[in-house]
Amino acid sequence: MASVSQADDEIITGINVTPLVDVVLVLLVILMVTAGYVTSRALPLDLPHAATGESIPKTLTISIDREGGTFLDGEAISQTDLRQRVRTAVAAQPEARALIAADGRTSHAHVVRVIDLLRRESLTRFSLNVEPTDLLP
Repeated sequence: MASVSQADDEIITGINVTPLVDVVLVLLVILMVTAGYVTSRALPLDLPHAATGESIPKTLTISIDREGGTFLDGEAISQTDLRQRVRTAVAAQPEARALIAADGRTSHAHVVRVIDLLRRESLTRFSLNVEPTDLLP
């Protein structure tokens, strides 16, 4: 880029807004990326009713920590209470699903116990949450 040399006592007649635009665009991208995470469950809405609307199958989020503790939607839960909540969810919506997120250092037996509990209560649509990584060569 060509630069214009100015003496110290001349009046500045132009303002370079490129850095300002760069900062605003970065902030806009950050806002767009984080907005989906923040508003996914944060906005209480009164949705309109429609005769042709479809319900989304309920998804139970089950987490298993390193020591084998079980959590349902972020709250600690016993095996008997988990069984009851799964039974209630399946009774209310037969297409209910579960997402199992287990710590990588937990015992395999803890994960199998949760899968077995889900299958006993007729919840057969479940998935295991993993952290995606690059494919190995």
